Amino acid sequence: MSEQQTPSPRPFALVTGASSGIGLALARQFASNGFDLVIAAEDPGIHRVSEELAGLGADVFAEEVDLATPLGVEALHRAATADGRTLAAAALNAGVGVGGPFAQTDLESDLRLVDLNVRSTVHLAKLVVPDMVARGEGRLLFTASIAATAPGPYHATYAASKAFVHSFAEALRTELKDSGVTVTSLMPGPTDTEFFERADMEDTAVGQGPKDDPDDVARDGFKALMAGKDHVVAGARRNSLQAGAASVLPDAVAARAQAAQAAPRGGE
Repeated sequence: MSEQQTPSPRPFALVTGASSGIGLALARQFASNGFDLVIAAEDPGIHRVSEELAGLGADVFAEEVDLATPLGVEALHRAATADGRTLAAAALNAGVGVGGPFAQTDLESDLRLVDLNVRSTVHLAKLVVPDMVARGEGRLLFTASIAATAPGPYHATYAASKAFVHSFAEALRTELKDSGVTVTSLMPGPTDTEFFERADMEDTAVGQGPKDDPDDVARDGFKALMAGKDHVVAGARRNSLQAGAASVLPDAVAARAQAAQAAPRGGE
């Protein structure tokens, strides 16, 4: 973490889940576009990332915190706003997946997913939004997913959590429309990150199928955020087609389509 004695003339952005994948790519976008950063992840790799981002000219404050816990969220917010810092932007990106039949997945894994993907997102937004509203400016980016557009058999808690995040972002956007604060929902499709390995979804059609580059996804997300768009389906055109189809199909039909993609090989 770099030292800083006086407030930076560059705006500050907060990025969670920034040690790898889309979060790291988002952090690079902010650093390359004139932002200093507070970045967070639960693993020590976040400190290595801070050194990389500092090489892009940013002052970077790295926080190794477990955002699946309320104490972790509160500690991150204290660190992000220390020394008089104000957040011009926040990318609430941290999240995990759990793959497999719900009857067989580990309860603690599913509950931790809810704590990280849903509870921490609400908690951190609750801490960040009032200050932005009071200042009359700010930008919020929520990482949802095209999985938000349909029920998600064989990754049921993940798809439901992303449906929550997308709905939450869209609701906040309407509430804040006259406040000077913008809210953008980032909706990537399958992306070439560690997600599928960590979620135990490598042996699925979606896990073995084509994936987008996280740098491309982040570029789309950052551009939409800075333009004040309500949402962006990032990455390849197939993602927009899938999201559009899922939004008009009956839930039962969309769920069967998702099951075919996410079911472990060897049968449903």
